[in-house]
Amino acid sequence: MASGMCASTVMLMALVPAGGHIVTTTDCYRKTRIFIETILPKMGIKATVIDPADIGALESALDKNKVTLFFTESPTNPFLRCVDIELVSKLCHEKGALICIDGTFASPLNQKALALGADIVLHSATKYIGGHNDVLAGCISGSEKLISVVRNLHHILGGALNPNAAYLIIRGMKTLHLRIQQQNSTALRMAEILEAHPKVKRVYYPGLPSHPEHHIAKRQMTGFGGVVSFEVDGDLMTTAKFIDALKIPYIAPSFGGCESIVDQPAIMSYWDLSQSDRAKYGIMDNLVRFSFGVEDFEDLKADILQALETI
Repeated sequence: MASGMCASTVMLMALVPAGGHIVTTTDCYRKTRIFIETILPKMGIKATVIDPADIGALESALDKNKVTLFFTESPTNPFLRCVDIELVSKLCHEKGALICIDGTFASPLNQKALALGADIVLHSATKYIGGHNDVLAGCISGSEKLISVVRNLHHILGGALNPNAAYLIIRGMKTLHLRIQQQNSTALRMAEILEAHPKVKRVYYPGLPSHPEHHIAKRQMTGFGGVVSFEVDGDLMTTAKFIDALKIPYIAPSFGGCESIVDQPAIMSYWDLSQSDRAKYGIMDNLVRFSFGVEDFEDLKADILQALETI
């Protein structure tokens, strides 16, 4: 499809009936949240929002409502929370609900959501699959029965992938395994370095034992991805100073490409919200989301360490 958001929105509209009920998670891509909170209610569709690890809340939502679909990212954006895909798939199926996993942050190589029991897996191919920060695309996989329903609505709404974008995605997929291998390795090593650094307050990365769902990630992922989120020991301007001191990464809101990218969500993805409204989603002024590319590990390490020295 034309983009990851096109895949998400068409999938939700195709599979959830008018007046239906979905379950989703607190930590997620902001545009997905806005669609669920503002557009779906116009179709009479209600949503229960739960913490990614709160199995009790999922069971309660499934018991109290006629849930059509549980839609969640795993890992989530930007805190990389992980959902126990095998367990939630079992719970949803017992109640007749479908489960869709947005696996964009994992990549198709690090996590096989369909094999773990999910009905649908969705990816923003703009990220790891394209892998070169130069194309927009989305894709959705699942049984022919479900995908046919989504495809029919997709053909009505448009949002088709243009031929050049399709070519760029095919080109990107040829090196996917090589890129992911490098990004997994660099991100894990840098996450460990950042966690030990005195100017970093907290690191969010599923490959670290300190991560709340590390035990789940270890079981269902073969690698933990190239994105590390962390909080700098400082305020909004101190964090901006750190980011401006970096020499290698581009400052941009995407991730998963060959080039490293750094993002300060408070003044990028959430720029239009007040500090208190951002805080409701856990987005603090000092939060940094770093997508590691395929550059040399030692170069990236030296760059991050020198930038931390400036604050």
